[in-house]
Amino acid sequence: MMATANYREGLMERLQNPEYATEYLNEALREGSQEVFMLALRDVAKAKGISYIANEANLNRETMYRMLSEKGNPNLSSLNKILGSLGLTLSIEAKESVA
Repeated sequence: MMATANYREGLMERLQNPEYATEYLNEALREGSQEVFMLALRDVAKAKGISYIANEANLNRETMYRMLSEKGNPNLSSLNKILGSLGLTLSIEAKESVA
């Protein structure tokens, strides 16, 4: 059980780094599952502090917890607020062509 706790603590520490958090979220998006992305976003928000993120995004803390829950489904404007409070932005890029 100790290894899991150490992994989790290490992950939370690494997610403090914006570049690491960005790649973590991008990898979750590449998985193609909303559930995986939401789990990753929840990890990044927890690393920064849910209360801090809620305050920065002008969202209620309880609303943040609901949006980031397993059944959460934030709308695009809420997602942009959360990402903005993390110093991140949503962007679109072309798929790599298969040749």
